[in-house]
Amino acid sequence: MTTPAPEERAGEAFAESAAEAVQTAVMAARLVMAIADAARRHQQRKQKGKEDDLPAAEESVTEVGKDVQRLLPTDVSTALMGEADWPQLAQQLLALRKAGVDLDQVLPRVGEIAVNVRDQVAAKASENTDEWVRAVRETLPAGPVREAILTSPAWPEMAATMARLEEKGVNVREVLATAHNEVLAVDQAVAKGLGAAAEPAMSRDAQLSYGPLTTGLDLPRDLDLSDRERAFAQLAISSQENQRYTRWVREAMPGHEREADLLVASRQWPLVARRMAQMETEGKPVREHLARLAKDTSWQEGPDAQLGTRLVQAASDALRRPAGDAPGESRVKVNTAAAKATSPSVGPTKAAKAAAPAEAGVAPHRQPAPAPTRGKSK
Repeated sequence: MTTPAPEERAGEAFAESAAEAVQTAVMAARLVMAIADAARRHQQRKQKGKEDDLPAAEESVTEVGKDVQRLLPTDVSTALMGEADWPQLAQQLLALRKAGVDLDQVLPRVGEIAVNVRDQVAAKASENTDEWVRAVRETLPAGPVREAILTSPAWPEMAATMARLEEKGVNVREVLATAHNEVLAVDQAVAKGLGAAAEPAMSRDAQLSYGPLTTGLDLPRDLDLSDRERAFAQLAISSQENQRYTRWVREAMPGHEREADLLVASRQWPLVARRMAQMETEGKPVREHLARLAKDTSWQEGPDAQLGTRLVQAASDALRRPAGDAPGESRVKVNTAAAKATSPSVGPTKAAKAAAPAEAGVAPHRQPAPAPTRGKSK
């Protein structure tokens, strides 16, 4: 028996998840229609002393089928009409119509219920995958191994396997951490065989991002902010997390929808999202920090062309400032000597290493971090 390729297994995992969501939606639709049919039968018994006979199955399928296709979501109607007892369901629907029920009014509402159920099931599946995105982010350092895992076509299957292992009592994070060096050796061996450099040079995006925006974050050396999808994978941010953080920003800036969208569309947004993800892990009130963007709107001051940059800086400041600080209280001067000393584009010099201590008023958590090294947090 041939073993399916990883891509095929991943595709199967996606298909199974989507099919489960649709089948659950169909169950909900069937329940609502069964309740409606029960109401019809009850009212007929009450008023006439007996129930009307169901229409013929063939007539029902022919007369109701097009309405179901027209009034229900395509995936739900297709699944519903593919059920073995579809003729009986069609009979119930036609009986409702003949009893005076307007299916053009009822079926769309049934569809809304079904879609809501379908989306809830799909969201639950996404949450389960998000849990393992977080586990990978928190366990493995930024680099080729983490990126390879999260961009693999087999990722859904990997996440499902991690969940099954955890259910059996396995410490999955320990497995990931133990396997990291072995997998990294494989990655480097393959890279060497293909003629690639074992230690890639630091990308320009990584160099330009180094500083307050990324202090304390695990930043990959080859960060690529020009490819947003890849940047999220490098920083281990799932699409569901990005959507949630985007919503939080918009909710934190009522009346400033344009500016909120500008922040989310900025090139450095993935770094802001990564900061929010780390804060969530640490149990910090991310949304309370974001609320500062509406309370302190100094980011509005300046040329309109630089608004996006100011918004990124303001968001970074709002997220990093300790809880309880009033706007502007913890904003400190940059220690330029120390900044030059740790600049990845300049490289430390003997003189810079002996730079004077931070200026008065510089909080300890604002001190420049050491130059990033491969696999280390900054």
